Amino acid sequence: MLSSKRAAALSDAPNESLTMAHDPSALFSELSRAQSQFLQAADAVPSEYWKTSPGDGRWSAAELVAHLFMVERAVIEKADRVSQHPPKQIPLFKKFHIPMALVESRWVRRKSPMPINQETLTDKEAMLARLREVRERSLAFLEEARNRDLREYYWKHPALGMLNTYGWIRFIAAHEIRHTKQMREIAASLPKSVESLQK
Repeated sequence: MLSSKRAAALSDAPNESLTMAHDPSALFSELSRAQSQFLQAADAVPSEYWKTSPGDGRWSAAELVAHLFMVERAVIEKADRVSQHPPKQIPLFKKFHIPMALVESRWVRRKSPMPINQETLTDKEAMLARLREVRERSLAFLEEARNRDLREYYWKHPALGMLNTYGWIRFIAAHEIRHTKQMREIAASLPKSVESLQK
């Protein structure tokens, strides 16, 4: 029998099933569940502390949301560009990557290679609305590609290795789950507003 770790590694093998390739329902569900959990966590951060860092060198809730929509927008823009051309041939051994479960966990902390654009740090409701808008574009991309097989379109993630289009979509969901845990940490470390204490 396969060990649990080996099974997890194989679950992230290069080619997703044909069902996933031609029916994005599973990816829609992953994205929806991830964002629902994130928004619930963000709701616990009082608006007056939205831009407040919980400690030296730590992101505020606003910076965290800006990071999320910057990354997701970049992924979908890249997916849209590469899918306009024939896929490049990638050797099989290069198609394996680190399991997505590692992204969801916060065991390994990484510094984002994408700097936060300070101009995007606005009020809570506006930033969460922008996060939802970016997700709508991601879902639209999936819907537009419903009848295409994008499994052979690969590009490299700086930490995980080569991911195909569906792997990158799964990364968006896993990345949001990872930062949901961080948002909960932020909420727990900030003072509570009078309004939230009265709920």
